[in-house]
Amino acid sequence: MTDTVNWKNIHDHVVEWVLEAGESLKRAVKGHLNVESKSSPDDLVTNMDKQTEQFFINKVRTSYPGHQIVSEEGFGDEVKSTKGILWFIDPIDGTMNFVHQKRHFAISVGIYEEGVGKVAVIYDVISGDIYHCIAGHGAYINDEKLDELDSGELKTSVVAINGTWLSKNRRIDPEIVRGIAEHTRGTRSYGSAAIELAYVAYGILDGYLSMRLAPWDFGAGLILIDEVGGKATQVDGQPLQLLEQNSILIGKKGVHAEMLRYVQEGIQGGKYVQQK
Repeated sequence: MTDTVNWKNIHDHVVEWVLEAGESLKRAVKGHLNVESKSSPDDLVTNMDKQTEQFFINKVRTSYPGHQIVSEEGFGDEVKSTKGILWFIDPIDGTMNFVHQKRHFAISVGIYEEGVGKVAVIYDVISGDIYHCIAGHGAYINDEKLDELDSGELKTSVVAINGTWLSKNRRIDPEIVRGIAEHTRGTRSYGSAAIELAYVAYGILDGYLSMRLAPWDFGAGLILIDEVGGKATQVDGQPLQLLEQNSILIGKKGVHAEMLRYVQEGIQGGKYVQQK
């Protein structure tokens, strides 16, 4: 199938579409939003999440009717395997930021063929930065090619960790996460996984840890990370499962290895890591 797919054409379509959708979001963020809670008070969805997802669904269905879609708001397909070409679409990654801060939210689109990443586009709507790549052709921020990541080391790194995982929670012993955080130069949390993964690819961040990301959260970011020579696994080092919710450990290879060591030592010392 690869020989018959024009990935540049698909990439260029996605860039065109995210810019168009981004204009609608820029207008909407200044006006009234219909905001609802999903699974919890901090799990938000707006009319624009749904509208933007439907915009992309219509574009993909029209231009690429043989492709399948995995998306956050439920307008995509019931995908059971990684066969064929899959689009992972998050119409607004960082909805809480969209509602409250009016910045640090992104449109994220990752496209895979037979489970292998081919095209990634992450659009930081308010900054105007587009992080994008066609696999094997380098990753870019706008028109600037990103450098291959160096190995890095934890003691001079800045790592993205949400405060949720530093306090009591059911998924990971916070002592493990605090052990990682204490050995970094600093930690950050931007509230958008797509932006944080793009920042790792760009070198603004050196690593990233999260215990709960859906495929549309990380689909595009993984392709970018791979393109610049980073490392991505579940928090305990197991391979990522593309169609499932995952814990995520990502970073420069040396930083990833050091973070993983702290996790594995914690598990061996009786501390808990609960993936599901």
